[in-house]
Amino acid sequence: MRVLFVCMGNICRSPTAAGVFRLAVERAGLTDEVAIESAGTHAYHEGGGADRRAMRAAAARGIDLSRHVARAVETDDFRAFDYILAMDRDNRAHLLSVAPNDTRATVELFLKYAPEVGVEEVPDPYYGGGDGFDRVLDLVAAASDGFIAQMREKIVKRRTPESLPPRVRDK
Repeated sequence: MRVLFVCMGNICRSPTAAGVFRLAVERAGLTDEVAIESAGTHAYHEGGGADRRAMRAAAARGIDLSRHVARAVETDDFRAFDYILAMDRDNRAHLLSVAPNDTRATVELFLKYAPEVGVEEVPDPYYGGGDGFDRVLDLVAAASDGFIAQMREKIVKRRTPESLPPRVRDK
């Protein structure tokens, strides 16, 4: 399963979501089953790294964003990914407006998977204080757990004896 996280510039929210989700996937024992990337709807920061404040907040929770390289969403992403998870309505609307007719990705708001948080959008912390980055981490952690809970069923259904490695298949 392939998952793409998307915000506007791909330096704060989407790389944070990808990092948090990657750790959650690892803890769930699904690392070999899920590919994770992030991108931005606009190429403002293409080729640059994650925002330093996002990196610091993530590092405080054991998440390394130091290897992140910002990129823009490409048309092929709609064919390559199963899920494209937007951080807010504006970015989701932009994604839907540029999606090709043959898109295979489900494009939705990431916080759909965390109804208990009481908000539908991950707020952009770029122009705010440091506590905004912690809020982003809390929100995407909740959504990561919810998404994994729903995704686990789909992954298990996709596993057939032929798709498992020999050591698992033969047990």
